[in-house]
Amino acid sequence: MPNNLNNLLELFKAGGIVAWPLLGFSLLAVALSIERIWFWFRIKSQQKKVVKEVLRLYRSEDSVTAMEKLKENAALPIARIFLEALELEEPTPEEFRLALESATQAELPDLKRFNTLFQTIITVSPLLGLLGTILGLMHSFASLNIGNASATDRAGVTGGISEALVSTVMGLVVAISTLLFANAFRSFYQRQIGLIQEYGGQLELLYCRIYYKKGGKTYADY
Repeated sequence: MPNNLNNLLELFKAGGIVAWPLLGFSLLAVALSIERIWFWFRIKSQQKKVVKEVLRLYRSEDSVTAMEKLKENAALPIARIFLEALELEEPTPEEFRLALESATQAELPDLKRFNTLFQTIITVSPLLGLLGTILGLMHSFASLNIGNASATDRAGVTGGISEALVSTVMGLVVAISTLLFANAFRSFYQRQIGLIQEYGGQLELLYCRIYYKKGGKTYADY
């Protein structure tokens, strides 16, 4: 283990000055990925059960219990969207639909959270690696003495080449690993939008049926 740690430290030192911002980007990407993994895990593990229960309660015209269930799970985006519509006083079907749509739009920033940061890391990391490559090559050329080979700083040449290669690899590793997680989160987002539209459509259909069944009146009229 100590040898492995020493090897990593030596590799990091070989990356030169660009290794520090790349390290910062990698730590930031890990932290953001952990937060997003927990966010999507919580949604995927709870959402389906909560929505099915709420739709069942609403279908049986038990809107009070349905809203209590939603308030208990207000940490879920779909629960906040449903509450936004169900808490309206005597809305028409059109007003109910608009409430669902506006609430969905309000949840989009939370669902797409950190996308810009992920994209920034993916874009900048290879550029930092390229910068490290250029700096390493400059270091190597500065150590060369073409007119007098014996006076050439071979350690400097080797160190410059090492810096060029290591920094390039570090930049690509950070960018590729972040890209994989960002693409996964993007697919979760797209799937979630589809589910929100599906569940919202089911709730809207139930509301319309109850609304017209009671002659255009809501529960508050009884």
